[in-house]
Amino acid sequence: MKNKDNNFYSNKVVYKPWGYEYIIYRDSNRLAITYVKINPGHKTSLHCHPKKKTGFIILSGNAVVQIGIYKKNVQYHKSVSRLVLRPGLFHSIKATSKQGVEALEFETPFIKKDLIRFKDEYGRKNKAYEGTKFTKNINSNFIRFKKPKLGKKNIYKLSNLKILLEKRKNLKHLPKKDDKTSLAILDGNIVDNKGQKVISYGEIIKTSTLKILSERLRKKKPITLLRVYKKSK
Repeated sequence: MKNKDNNFYSNKVVYKPWGYEYIIYRDSNRLAITYVKINPGHKTSLHCHPKKKTGFIILSGNAVVQIGIYKKNVQYHKSVSRLVLRPGLFHSIKATSKQGVEALEFETPFIKKDLIRFKDEYGRKNKAYEGTKFTKNINSNFIRFKKPKLGKKNIYKLSNLKILLEKRKNLKHLPKKDDKTSLAILDGNIVDNKGQKVISYGEIIKTSTLKILSERLRKKKPITLLRVYKKSK
């Protein structure tokens, strides 16, 4: 995979038969976050990524996720729920709500054309990732996340949710009980007393889970976090 492909897609909206997607945040080729919009009643191909780990935070709508090649293996996800997929695991996401589904997809490492399609309702079975004729330049109407500076917070509003990016020396501020947020690590590691990585960048977890682990383990260099806050009723 050449870097020029990653660079090209970093500044493009890619239109799909089920909706569209674009890179909303990128840290070189280590990690990228893609904003994904799936239209009502549509679904992605049943596909896998052989080389990269992927994960999702659902922002809005109801999603039915097929895991593996068997139709009966499904999970149901809604706003701020989390999904992490190992490399090579086939999956498909369908929007079952009237407003469709919006999600953030996390890729580690960032390899845009790392894709194998197994089944597809739009005639794309065995075809590669969409080429240039399916893309347009990103304009100012599309939100892009910026890397936060140490001790600072970057706050965004997306899908009636608050999304916060921050770079912290410690994790003391995280709540122990929190069912209304999801969290992803964008940089830094949580390690044991031997320096072995327990949690690293690209991981998606419950906010309170990271709080508990950070009290028993230790961090390695400042941690950059993305937190998605569900609106209180």
